[in-house]
Order: sequence, then C-alpha cells, then structure tokens
Amino acid sequence: MTALTRIALIGCGAIGTAVLELLRGDPALRVTVIVVPVEGMAAAQKAVPGAEVLSMVPVAGIDLVVETAGHAAIEEHVLPALARGTPCVVASVGALSAPGLAEKLEAAAVAGRTQVQLIPGAIGGIDALAAARIGGLDSVRYTGRKPPQAWKGTPAEQGRDLEALAEATVIFEGNAREAALLYPKNANVAATVSLAGLGLDKTLVRLIADPATAENVHTVEAEGAFGSFELTMRNKPLAANPKTSALTVYSAVRALRNRVAPLSI
Repeated sequence: MTALTRIALIGCGAIGTAVLELLRGDPALRVTVIVVPVEGMAAAQKAVPGAEVLSMVPVAGIDLVVETAGHAAIEEHVLPALARGTPCVVASVGALSAPGLAEKLEAAAVAGRTQVQLIPGAIGGIDALAAARIGGLDSVRYTGRKPPQAWKGTPAEQGRDLEALAEATVIFEGNAREAALLYPKNANVAATVSLAGLGLDKTLVRLIADPATAENVHTVEAEGAFGSFELTMRNKPLAANPKTSALTVYSAVRALRNRVAPLSI
C-alpha cells in the first residue's frame, strides 16, 4: 500500500479550495496543513474544518508543499521549505519572470537536496516543447485569448473600456518576461511556455481580450530542428475566478497523484 503523503497547501483561494475538494478522500494524499496569512486564518478554518491552519509551513510533519497562493508565497514559504529539504510543487509559475527567482528556487532545492516542480497548469504540450528544446528551437509564440472580464484589474483597462469592446482587441504584445510581470494572474501560461522552450526574453507573447469568446483560449506555435507544431486549447474558466482556467486545478492534482502513483504518465 502506498504510504500517505502529508501535504502543506499554501493558499485557500479559488485554486486551493478546488484542489482540496478533488483530493478529498484520496488514500495516498492528505492535506494536513493549510498555510494562509494571519488575517485569513479564521476564514480558512471555517472553510476547511478539521485541517490545521497556520501562517507558516511547519518544519516537521510535512512531506510535500503545494503553492497555490500567488507569487509572494514563493519567496515567503517555498524557498525556506526547499532549503530545509521539503519538495515543493509550484502553481504560480509566472512568478519566475522576476529576475533571479528561478535561480533562487534552484539554489534552494540544491541546498536542501530536494526538487521543486513547476506544473504546466492551463497549457498542454509542455513535454513536447521541452523535448524540442533539446534538439534546437528557432521560435516559440504564445497567444492568450480571454473574455474581457478576465482582464479586469490589469493594465488592459488603461485607456479602454473592457465592457464596451465590440471586437477582439490586442491588449499586449511583447516577450514572456514583460507579459508575466504586467499580467501575473493571467499570464502564467506564457511563463510556463517560455521556461520549457526559449526562455522568458525570446518567447513572443500576444494577449487578446475577445468579447466573442466565453473560454480561455491558449495557442502555442513552435518551430525548430524537430519540425513544427501548433497547439490550441479552449479552457473553461474556473467558476470562482475567471482569470484562471479550470485545467490549472486539474494539472495540480495530476502532478500530486503522479508523485504517489505506481504508474504515472
């Protein structure tokens, strides 16, 4: 029988809550600790009765840390956990657009003799893209198309009324580093694609607000020594957060189950 893996889940928002629900009753994976800011501890305790709610990842009694809380949580919680030797799974891949953060994660994992796993999230084909990089990539382009309301609270609102858009509008065009910094809650996919392929500065990104779609549409185009591919995914948004694709949650749960499954793919 597979040993029980005890998980510290950082964050109890839309993604974290959905992950908790999907893991409920899993015989090999159990969220034993939920980590949230002090001001959110009472609400988290009500939402998940029976779980231990803390403001920091405990030093002992945890086998795996899972981050679903946003970029600040990586600096505050993931880096120390890695340095102590606790493996981590990171959902906020866009955070790695910050200069030096990817190197900090790698250094902490090396120091703790453990590993940090970045989940693909809302995009597929990451295995093919990472394999193509070994043979040599010439170009990688990511296009993200979402309904206007998914871009609320972002720089896309500057100089335009998102609710009044009558046609698809390009709200950003540049590289993946710029996209992830300007749209951290919307552009995790751009950062994931770039880290698997040509890097943040050489991956081209276009973000589009489209009133004609109710889905989050992700397209990756790549060319290189392997040949070429074009992948388009039409993801339903997470009900509790339209900025996030529901597939992000499923990707996190798949990564966790693969860590304990006797056969993984």
